[in-house]
Amino acid sequence: MKVISSIQELRDQLRGQNRTAFVPTMGNLHEGHLSLMRLARQHGDPVVASIFVNRLQFGPNEDFDKYPRTLQDDIEKLQANNVYVLFAPTERDMYPEPQEYRVLPPDDLGGILEGEFRPGFFTGVCTVVTKLMSCVQPRVAVFGKKDYQQLMIVRRMCQQLALPVEIIAAETVRDEDGLALSSRNRYLTPDERREAPELARTLQRMRDSVLGGERDLGKLEQNARTHLAERGWVPDYISIRRRANLIAPSAAELEAGEPLVVLAAAKLGATRLIDNLEI
Repeated sequence: MKVISSIQELRDQLRGQNRTAFVPTMGNLHEGHLSLMRLARQHGDPVVASIFVNRLQFGPNEDFDKYPRTLQDDIEKLQANNVYVLFAPTERDMYPEPQEYRVLPPDDLGGILEGEFRPGFFTGVCTVVTKLMSCVQPRVAVFGKKDYQQLMIVRRMCQQLALPVEIIAAETVRDEDGLALSSRNRYLTPDERREAPELARTLQRMRDSVLGGERDLGKLEQNARTHLAERGWVPDYISIRRRANLIAPSAAELEAGEPLVVLAAAKLGATRLIDNLEI
């Protein structure tokens, strides 16, 4: 596996490749990331991964400085999963001058849920993903469903900007107790780690209620927020939305069996966790 930091060197290395499969990451790789690499190989060759902790998508009081950086360990994991090139640029490589041009997602998708609680997050994501796509020029790119809203925004962005890349969605990988794998799980204390799967269990109960015929989604959402708060969580949002556009479903759409997803973000101690389940 080649490890490259220069955009020009990356383009030289990939020149002539027309079936490249790309997996962008921020590093600190776990089994969830590695499952994306394996899925990428099913859809293209060679597989290119990137590791870049993107300052643009972190707010002023978020964890950019303490976000775990484990490059050597990540390199070994990628080598073991037959990745052809790791693009690991420095901040100077990616942003040699102030990034004054940004890619802004529409408010109806980028300003809700995560976007409401993390202003500017999706602008940072869209800007860096567009730049990475320009560098790698993949045929397909793989994104995880764990970041459900991000997946939808990136997919719509590629469609609207006519980027010649197919976005492949990968299922969320979970620990044995149901906790969705995340690089931020390492922030949890032992007691918090034991409590953390309750977020997924709460979403599962909501899904089961909807599938069992419950139509008062507001009551389900409020009950879930109250339940988590009583256990020491601080919920940002817990919301049932249409899968197609993340808009709240109408009563008629519920009765018609509209495909739904329940999305949540909540703080447990100092750690903010997100999760979702399709219904």
